[in-house]
Order: sequence, then C-alpha cells, then structure tokens
Amino acid sequence: MDNMKFNPMYRYLIVLSIGSTLGMQAWRILFNNFAVEAARLEGSQIGIIQSLREVPGILALSSVLFLILIKEHRLSALAVILTGIGLAATGLFPSFIGLLLTTLIMSMGFHFFQVSGPSLTLQYFEKKDAPWIIGKIRSFSAASGVGIAVMIYLTAPLLSFASLYLLLGAIITAAGIWGLFKDPSDTDIIPQHKKVFLRKKYWLYYILKFMAGTRRQTFVAFALFLLVKKFALTVQTVTILFIINNTLNFILSPYIGKSVGRFGERLILTLEAVCLMIIFSAFALTHSKIILVVFYLLGSVLFYNIPPIAIRTYFQKIADPRDIAATIATGSTINHVATTVAPATAGFLWMLDYRIPFIFGAVLSLASGLAAQFIRTDKSGGADL
Repeated sequence: MDNMKFNPMYRYLIVLSIGSTLGMQAWRILFNNFAVEAARLEGSQIGIIQSLREVPGILALSSVLFLILIKEHRLSALAVILTGIGLAATGLFPSFIGLLLTTLIMSMGFHFFQVSGPSLTLQYFEKKDAPWIIGKIRSFSAASGVGIAVMIYLTAPLLSFASLYLLLGAIITAAGIWGLFKDPSDTDIIPQHKKVFLRKKYWLYYILKFMAGTRRQTFVAFALFLLVKKFALTVQTVTILFIINNTLNFILSPYIGKSVGRFGERLILTLEAVCLMIIFSAFALTHSKIILVVFYLLGSVLFYNIPPIAIRTYFQKIADPRDIAATIATGSTINHVATTVAPATAGFLWMLDYRIPFIFGAVLSLASGLAAQFIRTDKSGGADL
C-alpha cells in the first residue's frame, strides 16, 4: 500500500478531492449567514436554493457523455475549477437569483467530481488496494474540512463576504488549474463506455446506492435538527461537533477502508446497518442529550465512510472494467433521487410525530442490512455467482 503513495493518480485525486471538499464545506459554513445578512433572503427562498442544490447530483448522469470530448482526469480538474468559480462568485451577487445561480455552478462542479473522482479510483487501483485508497482520500478530505472551518473562523471577522468567498474560491480554482496541467493517466487503462445504460447485473449496486442515499439524507436532515430543537444547541456547540466529526473521519477513514478490505463488504455493511438501527431507534426513543450527541457523531462517521467505501469496492469487484464510469454516474443519480425525495417524505412524517422519521430510518437500515446479504464476492475479488 505504501507504494500507492507514489502513484501519480493517487496524488492527483488527493489534491482534487481536497479542493472539491473545501468548496462544499465552505459553502455550507457560510451559506446561512450570507443568505440572511447579505442577501436578506426569506425561509422559502432558502428552501428553494437548498432543494435545487441537489439537482446537479441527479444530472451527474450526463457527465459520462463529456467523456466523448475530454479525458476523465481532465473532467475532474474542470469540475473542481467550476466548484471554485461558483464559490468565488457567490459573494458578488447577494440576491436570491445570484445565490441560486452561483449555487448551481458550485454544485454542478462538486457533483461532477463526485462521479469522476470515484470512477478514476476504481479504474486505477487494484481491488485489494481500493478500500484503503478510498479511505485515505476521504481522510485527507475530512482534514481539509477541519482546516477550512478554522480558516473561516479566523478570517471572517477581518474580511467581507465578497472577499472571503473570493479568497476561498481562488484556492479551490487553483487546485483545479493545477490538475488541468497534470497528466496522471495510464494508456494501459481499459477505455470506458461513453453512453448511459442500466445493466441487470448491477441491480444490487443500484439498490444499495438508493438505500444509502435515503438513510443518509433522513439522518442529515433531522438528527442535528432534533438536537438543536430539543436541547437548544448553540452555534458554537454545533461548530465543535463539526470539528470533532471531521477529526474522527480523518483518523478513522483509513482504518475503515482497511477493515472493508480485510473483512469484506457484506460484513461491514451488515454491521453498519445494525449500528444505524440502534442509532435511529435511540433518536426516536431516548431523551438523553449525551447519548444522542454521541450517537450523532457515530452515525456521521458511519455515513461518511462505510457506504462510499464498501458499496464502491463491491461494485468494482463485480463490474466489467469498461462499465465503471457510466455505472458510477448512474449510481450517483439514483443516490441523489433518494436524497431529494427522502427529506420531503420524512418532513411530512415529522409533522405527525417527530419520532416517525427516525423509526423510518431504522426500518430503512434493516432493509439495507438485508440487501447486503445478497453480496457475493470471492476472496480474489471477483463476483461469486
């Protein structure tokens, strides 16, 4: 595994992954304050922007069509540049339409990289190394999340929104431009299909992606909201939770990747499902602030690491090498359909009883665990049919 560190694609993906993560993290940290203090938006307008932010995730399926015109590693660099430009421009347009358009630009770049980055990882690294590689990349990304939070905390009192957005956007754009002038590609890599398709042999991958998206968005939308609403957590406390979460991901991501490689996707996804059933049930039934905060951090670590690593490496083991780019794009679209539908459904259930969305999440976790039992791979990494 240490030899992988000298692989040019490994370094390339780490730099671009950090750039992509910085873009989304910076947007999330600054969005609410900018929307209220500078753009003077109302709640309904913020809801529209937040909903439309996920649309590029559904449209990520179209990214495979760009491979007709451009190599995939260059598409990754352009995606990071687009993320940086969208973020840099945000502070210059403090209005509903301005924030809507810049968010769509940023989100398009972010979601396109979320397709091309994982696709390149599965193409360029062997099955035995991929879990560790993905875990390590996610570890660096988590560390960058901590770094950007600290940077914003220190510079926000000194800079205007426009200057802060320009500074952060310039850093991210620079990372993308760096990638644009690098060529880590290997001519021996199997060419990818440049069309959109669904294949029967990948049915379980599609289901796992949909279930992962539905569970994650239910948790993301309501777990922290319940903590704030029920226990009146302050902004400072939420920021501390954010830093602790990213620090845990930085430390644990490589070990979780190694565990997937050692014990297999079926066992790890099953254990995750059991843990999430307990976590969702606790949010529905427990009134202890300490327990729910601990379970929030644990759930966040599980969602950040296990599905992105285990579902991808399972797919790598069963995939025709030519199908990787197109199927990763399809999986991303399926995942984001789930993330668009889940909050609205769970929000309706919340109005009936706040516990119902969490019971819904526990049931989804049970279903995901059952689906994981259909995973069949042999020790060599191929499909065991």
